[in-house]
Amino acid sequence: QVQLVESGGGLVQPGGSLRLSCAASGGTFGHYNMGWFRQAPGKGRESGSTITWNGGSTSYADSVKGRFTISRDNAKNTVYLQMNNLTPGDTAVYYCAAKFRFTGASSYDYWGQGTQVTVSS
Repeated sequence: QVQLVESGGGLVQPGGSLRLSCAASGGTFGHYNMGWFRQAPGKGRESGSTITWNGGSTSYADSVKGRFTISRDNAKNTVYLQMNNLTPGDTAVYYCAAKFRFTGASSYDYWGQGTQVTVSS
């Protein structure tokens, strides 16, 4: 059982920055690819930011590319999402997710509870 706990969300002004953290426990962190995904009120979950088990490859949805950076520290069992130049359109609940790297699964296996990010003046 893998548990993921997000933190770092809050209220920020447009143009501001936040850094989200996701602490993992209950598994071997290096066995999982990780991702950050978001869901705005009344909308489905969007494509997000992903990172491979060793941080060797990252991917980003077009909506956040160039503004968000995903990273991980396997020694600390933590994945981060640095969010810069935030806009009101970034307002959403942000979820951390893990995908076991050895099964070839197309979807993520474990999800955190989410952390709210609100971008408003």
